[in-house]
Amino acid sequence: MKYLVMVQGSEADYEAMVGRGSAGSPAWDKAQLKTMFEHMNAINTELTAKGEMLDAQGLAAPSTTRFVTVDGEGRPVVTDGPYAETKEVLAGYWLLDCASLDRVTEIAAQVARCPVPPGSPEYAVVIRPVDEAGPSQD
Repeated sequence: MKYLVMVQGSEADYEAMVGRGSAGSPAWDKAQLKTMFEHMNAINTELTAKGEMLDAQGLAAPSTTRFVTVDGEGRPVVTDGPYAETKEVLAGYWLLDCASLDRVTEIAAQVARCPVPPGSPEYAVVIRPVDEAGPSQD
């Protein structure tokens, strides 16, 4: 079964990782950033070795987001984002092929144990099964 495992963050978290902390997201130092990347790379190495990794990516800062909708005549309407009220955004993901929900839950727990500076916000790691068949009315 395929699963999307997602980690969340905020613009403040991205700023903190480049050394510009705030009240809710303390600044990371180079050693803390290196430790975080080592933790994530170890997970990626394990998942690749076990044949469970299909893809994994960290995403650019939320300030680079672009929202596209269409107007009443179907023309694109583009808005740079995120909106000020956006609290959490997708920060990165793994697309995995795992034998069971229990296994992907173990992986999500590994991800959740990622070291962060004291006082950093905590985010749940989100697991979503991939619906390869699509909705059915049968």
